[in-house]
Formats: sequence, C-alpha cells, structure tokens
Amino acid sequence: MSRFACCRESHTVIESRAIGGTLTDTTSGILLLIVAGVMNASFALPMKCTRRWAWENTWLAWTIFALLLLPPLVTYATVPHLGAVYRSTGSATILEVAAFGAGWGVAQVFFGLAVDAIGIALTFSLVLGTSAAVGTLVPLLRLHPERLNSAAGHGVLAGVGLVIAGVLVCAVAGSRRERALQLHAAENRNTTVGLVLAILCGFGASFVNFGLAFGAPLAGAARAAGASALNASNAVWLPVMLAGAVPNLVYCLWLLRKNRSGSRFPSGGTGHWMLAFLMAVLWFGSTLLYGLSTVMLGAWGPILGWPVFMSLIVITASLLGMVTSEWKNSGSAPLLIQWTGVALLVLAVFVLAVTSRSFA
Repeated sequence: MSRFACCRESHTVIESRAIGGTLTDTTSGILLLIVAGVMNASFALPMKCTRRWAWENTWLAWTIFALLLLPPLVTYATVPHLGAVYRSTGSATILEVAAFGAGWGVAQVFFGLAVDAIGIALTFSLVLGTSAAVGTLVPLLRLHPERLNSAAGHGVLAGVGLVIAGVLVCAVAGSRRERALQLHAAENRNTTVGLVLAILCGFGASFVNFGLAFGAPLAGAARAAGASALNASNAVWLPVMLAGAVPNLVYCLWLLRKNRSGSRFPSGGTGHWMLAFLMAVLWFGSTLLYGLSTVMLGAWGPILGWPVFMSLIVITASLLGMVTSEWKNSGSAPLLIQWTGVALLVLAVFVLAVTSRSFA
C-alpha cells in the first residue's frame, strides 16, 4: 500500500470514529476556526511593546516558547504512550512530517526577507494567497482526487479562488496605503527577489497543513494508544514544531551575532519575556484549535479548514490594523479597496462553510 493510500485510509478511520460521536459538528468546527484565526492574526501584537529588544530578540524568545516548550508539554499531557505511538508509526512518516515542519521554518525566514524587500502588505497577501491555494489543493489531489470533479470539489475550488482574489485585492490596498504613507522607499527594494521569496514562503507556509494532512497515520496511532480524537493531532504537531524551530533558531542566532543584539536581552526584563510567552500562547493555541477544527470537519478538514483559516487571519489582521490606526492618513481609496478584499474573503468563508456541510 502506498504512503498516500495509507493517509487516505487513516483519514477514513478517524472520520468513522468521529461520526460515531459529535465531533463532525460543522458549526463548532467553523467557530473554532474563527477563534483560531483571531488568535493567529493577533499573536504578533505584543511585539509592538517589546521596543527594548530587536526583532531577533523577540523572535528567538517566541521560538523557544512556541516551538520548543509548549508543543512537548501539550503533547505529553494529551497523548498517552507517546514513545509507543512514534515507534508503531515508523520513522518514514515521522521524517516526512518533520520535513514539512523544517520547510515551514525556512519559509518563516523567507517571510522576514520578503517584508524587507517588498513591504508588509504585498508580502502578507502573496504568502497567504499562495499558502491557501497550495495548502488546499495538494491535500485534495492526494487524498481525495476522485472528488475534484464533483460539486464538493467545485465548491472548494470556488472558495479557494475567492480567497486568492480577496488577498490580491488586499495587496493592492496595502500597496496604496504604503505609498500614501511613504513607508518604503523604492530604492531600498529588490522587487524581483522579494516577489520570489514571498511566493516561496507561501509554498513553505502551507507545509504546516501538509504535515497535518499527511501525518494522519500518527494521529491514528495516537487514537489507538488512547488519545481522544480531539487530541490525536498533537502527535503530529510535535515533530512539525520541533523541526520548524531549527531554521528559526539558526536565523535568529545569526542576526544576534550580526547585529550584536544579544546584549539587549537584559534590558527587556521579565516583561518582554512574558510578552513573548503571550505571543507563543496565542500562536500555538491557534494551531491547536485549527487541528481540532479539522477533526470536527471530518476527513475533508485539512482541505476545507485551511483556506478558511487563511481568510480569517487576513480579515482579523485587517480589522486590527484599522483599530490600531495603521490606515490613518492613508486616504479613503485604499481603505475602500481593503474593505472590498475583506468582503471577498468573508464570501470565501461562507462558500467553504456551506461546502463543508455536504461532508458532515
């Protein structure tokens, strides 16, 4: 049996067990996605208050808490006989899931470089648009290729198309806002390199969803070992997060040495470390809730949940940007375009939510 066939079989097993209870509650799954999207879009807000630290100081502290501390604690607390789970699954699946995590970690580095080259708005839109498309279509083609040319498959494709359209419209709004506020000088950008890095980051960002989708054998083994259906995906998150921490650690340590910013850690005191921990709780908490929502959405959870998750992040980030006066003095035109993009994303969430009900 092929590895992807094993993934499809594991998804079927998990789905059949979930249907026996109340886990395939589509409404609850969508509500969890909303909470997860709000938490993910908000996790970077505490960085506005860590002004005594450089970016790499804060990001290193976040990496330690979010990728090295919380995942093992949560996994060991919720998945019994964890060692036996990994031994029964085999090294091939674990290495594959860890490779997805490492790819996501590299994408985080690309994200920082892309922001420096082409700005926040365009980078976010390209990354999330690419991630929504790739992170949805690859699991669909691998796990349920027979459903692509069906009403359900068409609904997913329509929803993904609306997500891509929405983030591109938001990119236009963000670019106009930046020009209005003169946030970036054109001479300081390498546009071509920035665009390539943003697109590569979008591909890499979707690897988190690949890890969950193709790590179904790990979740199945966790269920067999006594983990609840809602907690079984934690066995997948652990190798994803630990592998993803490596590129982040290397990049932050390189920046600390390059910028000689390691000496700035004491200046932040306990307060800055607490803010970094809050960032980790918001981010990793959103990841856990996303995993729970995919279980509630059934076997199609990673396919339907990912574009909804991406859309909600952009919607929430847009609203937070308006509340925190990021659009102040940018003029009415960029704001109107931004609201148009948000409306498309809301429509995408609605289409995907309706589509998800056909699998409940």
